[in-house]
Amino acid sequence: MHYKIFFHEWYPEIKKNVFLYKTIKYKKMSNILKITALLMLSAGLTYAQPRRSGNNVPPPVADINKVTDNTIDSLNKVKMLRPVAGSSRKGNNPVLFLVGNSTMRQGTRGNGDIGQWGWGFYMEDFFDTDKITVENQALGGMSSRSFYNVLWQDVLKAVQPGDWVFIEMGHNDNGPYDTGRSRASMRGVGKDTIVVTIQETGKQETVYTFGGYMRKYINDVRAKGAYPVLMSLTPRNSWTDEGKIVRVDQTFGLWAKQVAEEQVVPFIDINSITALKYEKFGQFKVNYMFYGDAIHTSAFGAKVNAESAVEGIRADKALVKLADCLKPERTDLVTGAKRKPGKPLIFTIGDSTVKNGDKNPDDMWGWGAVLQQYFDEEKAVVDNQAIAGRSARTYLDEGRWDRVYKALQPGDIVFIQFGHNDGGPIGTPPARGELRGAGDSSRIVMMQATRRNQVIYTYGWYIRKFVSDALEKGATPIVLSHTPRNQWTENNKVIRNNTSYGLWAKEAASIGAYFIDLNEISAAKLEKIGKEEAAEYFKNDHTHSSLKGAHLNAQSIVKGIRQLPDNRIKGLLKDVPFPK
Repeated sequence: MHYKIFFHEWYPEIKKNVFLYKTIKYKKMSNILKITALLMLSAGLTYAQPRRSGNNVPPPVADINKVTDNTIDSLNKVKMLRPVAGSSRKGNNPVLFLVGNSTMRQGTRGNGDIGQWGWGFYMEDFFDTDKITVENQALGGMSSRSFYNVLWQDVLKAVQPGDWVFIEMGHNDNGPYDTGRSRASMRGVGKDTIVVTIQETGKQETVYTFGGYMRKYINDVRAKGAYPVLMSLTPRNSWTDEGKIVRVDQTFGLWAKQVAEEQVVPFIDINSITALKYEKFGQFKVNYMFYGDAIHTSAFGAKVNAESAVEGIRADKALVKLADCLKPERTDLVTGAKRKPGKPLIFTIGDSTVKNGDKNPDDMWGWGAVLQQYFDEEKAVVDNQAIAGRSARTYLDEGRWDRVYKALQPGDIVFIQFGHNDGGPIGTPPARGELRGAGDSSRIVMMQATRRNQVIYTYGWYIRKFVSDALEKGATPIVLSHTPRNQWTENNKVIRNNTSYGLWAKEAASIGAYFIDLNEISAAKLEKIGKEEAAEYFKNDHTHSSLKGAHLNAQSIVKGIRQLPDNRIKGLLKDVPFPK
């Protein structure tokens, strides 16, 4: 039998094995030897090439997610864009090195240009950089094996006594051992190894268990006099039928914990800490913790994971020295400070038509400044958290909504009114616009001021976020169409917003909020007053209210409340008449 019969049948696989290909093509080699080589190849393919003496090779963890992550084929570019290891060090201060994959640092550039962010990007925000610096040495697409083989030695050279090294791996420790990305580690925490031949290169490599790689990291860090910390991998947007986030406590999370206990190193279960938060958030909110797939986080999700990592640091007594390098936890003594024991707070969020100068009777006023006059202060107190010049998006981006969210308690009420500032440029000054509509559309935009990419959503999406957050905290959200402007048609009718922001606000409220058409109610009142006299209800321009106009809008809100089916909220109003 001629060797060419075998050669033709196995040609695709032979081409992958450089050594065998050159051997078989060697002209001075006899046909018998060539057939023997081919038979060896056939047997090797039967056992998938990796070998462990005396046993079949255990299969790696299956790649069930099928997410195409970044490859490591542009290492020169990577080295330019990732920080040079140790370059952040200040004097003799320690460095916190972060070692991981795309959930820690997304993509080669790690700049959010695909709408995804790793939690390592935000870790520096929590530390006092005069005590310690944070270096995010993670890279998308890396497994415990590939990071150790390709990037680890450069990081290790920079590690000094007293440094800290956080290691979070597992998302990519799957797939084939010896072809493609060839990044899978063996399952478990045993000390087994296998020798594989990478099909594309013919290079041999010893592959360890996931636990084996963790031990290698730990031993290397300890040999430098530094402190290793193992972590479970971040949770995915994957739910059980019972409404729980799927944990990884039977595979990589468990194995990391087992090695941490064996080696007596700290372990931060970021998977569990964040998963518990997700289960409180609910599906809508968790969906926007991710972007593009069920693994990689948006900026929202990355911040949550960073917060979870910090919580893990504070909770572990073995990490007290590292916790001392954290910034003090901020305490907000303003938002919600008006709360009376046992009484609900009425929060107002919005723009300058909700809160303005609100002092000089002849100046501009927001309706939030006079709303308390229509509520019984013995039953509820108004806390006006609106601020001039903001859109729904910038109110969120600046962290103002986060402060309200943290202050919310069950039974509170949140009035939500945006729209006056939500048009215009998105990425260039004043950079406060959103996408039009109330759908789930989004777009990645480079912000001129920060040179960072940001995912921008629709106006209605931001309103839905406020609504869902309020519901999560047990509060009652009430969405308002924005106040009417002093703009009239030729038929002496006030121009409505019922085909734009008013409509989108109503659509966004439909997920569980009440809706009051403030624009329509106040516009109808202005039409009764008449175009000439209506000017008295505005100040300086066609948008901002005078004190008289602020009262008109507040009274319109009260009228809307009285039309709601919620007797509890109606019961908080003063039982006094006001001008129709």
